[in-house]
Amino acid sequence: MNGNLRVGSLFGIPFFVNLSWFLVLGLVTWDYGSQLGFAFPQLGGAAWLLGLVTALLLFASVLAHELGHSFVALRQGIPVNSITLFIFGGLASLGEESKTPAESFWVAIAGPLVSLLLFGVFFLVLNAGISGPLAAVVSVLMSINLALALFNLLPGLPLDGGNVLKALVWKITGKPYRGIAFASRMGQLLGWIGISLGLLNLLGVSSVGNIWTLLIGWFLLQNANRYAQAASVQEQLSGLTAADAVLPNSPIVSADLLLREFANQYVIGNPANWRKYLVTDSDGQLIGEIEVDALKTIPTNDWWNVQVRELMRPAGQLDTVIATQPLLEVVTLLEQKRIPTLVVLQENGALVGLLEKASVIQLLQKRAEAKMAAA
Repeated sequence: MNGNLRVGSLFGIPFFVNLSWFLVLGLVTWDYGSQLGFAFPQLGGAAWLLGLVTALLLFASVLAHELGHSFVALRQGIPVNSITLFIFGGLASLGEESKTPAESFWVAIAGPLVSLLLFGVFFLVLNAGISGPLAAVVSVLMSINLALALFNLLPGLPLDGGNVLKALVWKITGKPYRGIAFASRMGQLLGWIGISLGLLNLLGVSSVGNIWTLLIGWFLLQNANRYAQAASVQEQLSGLTAADAVLPNSPIVSADLLLREFANQYVIGNPANWRKYLVTDSDGQLIGEIEVDALKTIPTNDWWNVQVRELMRPAGQLDTVIATQPLLEVVTLLEQKRIPTLVVLQENGALVGLLEKASVIQLLQKRAEAKMAAA
């Protein structure tokens, strides 16, 4: 991960810290160390050490918040790729989305619930009769966890409250992309509010907000815009299947074809310049794939004596999807596996054709053009 350092793992989840985290760690240590030194002069230099401990415990609270999301996701069978701490808090990177609105809701709400639980624990500790510097540290941790929960419950993406809102709209409409679209618009609104308050404060017009309000607003706006774009793409993909994005002239050859016939009919002078061809048997079933470069392994004089099936790679080694699989899931699979193409099959194994990222983009462009023409 660019700009991130791995610092350990827990329950199989790797932890990373962004380089910006060290800046915040230093600022928080300096701020709380100064406050403790002023309030308790008897601490001397220990005030800075206690400030560092406070800063680390604050980030531990953020980590616990993200672990709340992660544990619920793991119980749903969703892999958690990592947890990263950065300048504005933390981020749990999940391998996939929840499959139902209810599951999405519980993943989203788990983080704030953990923060509220920690707030309750620190509240009880604070009221258990402690005093002095320890009480000051616990008070800070109590306040921060409450603020962390309440801030994250604001109803706009990318905040947890935005994900809760997304789940509710998804439940009502039955369309996940509509939940994302609505919650992202709310996130954009929150972002503009934060930016506006920060700018007004810097201009001396308002006492509400500060430079951090502006930066957080900008962060919310940028991420909300990304969610809005993702919702737009999901809406365009809604209702489409893998079969809809298959290349009309997919590179397909028969397993019984001789290499000389394969070269003459498909390779020499072919403007498409395919480097690989899918191989089918007489029933149209996918049985493998042949690379054009494989021809170089056979002497040209023997091309009339060797069939394509003898040089092909078995079908079991190819990445395939079923024709009826939702196109959104197919695109997600392409991104997760970082592969350029997928082979599309009927449920009985019959080959439909080849699907690639470019063919998905072309399909969306054609649908957009048709929609504009109809309007």
